[in-house]
Amino acid sequence: MNVLYSFRRCPYAMRARMALAAAGLEIGIREILLRDKPSEMLAASSKGTVPVLVLTDGRVIDESLDVMRWALAQNDPEAWLSADPDETSRLITQNDGPFKHALDRYKYAGRHGTDAATHRAGAMHILADLAARIDSNGGHLAGPATALADIAIFPFVRQFAATDETWWQAHAPCGLQDWLTGHATSPRFDTIMRKLPPWRPGADEPPLIAP
Repeated sequence: MNVLYSFRRCPYAMRARMALAAAGLEIGIREILLRDKPSEMLAASSKGTVPVLVLTDGRVIDESLDVMRWALAQNDPEAWLSADPDETSRLITQNDGPFKHALDRYKYAGRHGTDAATHRAGAMHILADLAARIDSNGGHLAGPATALADIAIFPFVRQFAATDETWWQAHAPCGLQDWLTGHATSPRFDTIMRKLPPWRPGADEPPLIAP
């Protein structure tokens, strides 16, 4: 069976699990502890970050977007890859670069020695662009239906919203809030977010099952 090393709360791992579930692939999950990474995972990918997908043929895919694209190349029943690839790439690059930078310095201001309000404002500037796109596209980022960009980005927006939920509810555009709520309360997200015990050699590998 193909095996995914994952960490439940990591947004990169979340988006990988979402794509694997949407593709309906047979995947075993190995939930890890970031402070106690198994040697088997480090042998597969010395980066030491999740997700790490180990295929039955021995190939290793250790970048979340590569996992998503690999999964959807096998099976894309909801046409997540149908949106404009250039626009999809631009949105994800913006998310993984400037937005993630601002998010980390807002959420972990004490760790970074930064002003949380300044970086929250920077992140909201990017989110305002997403909100406008959602409003113009009928509730989606890159076209008339949910696509790769929506799934790749919403776990990070979820992390931003959870940093101060009261502030988010008071200040985030309504369309953006509805978009996030729709993805974060979906049956598929509930499935991929189920709690699992940390994996140990010889332990079972629960399957990732799409609802």
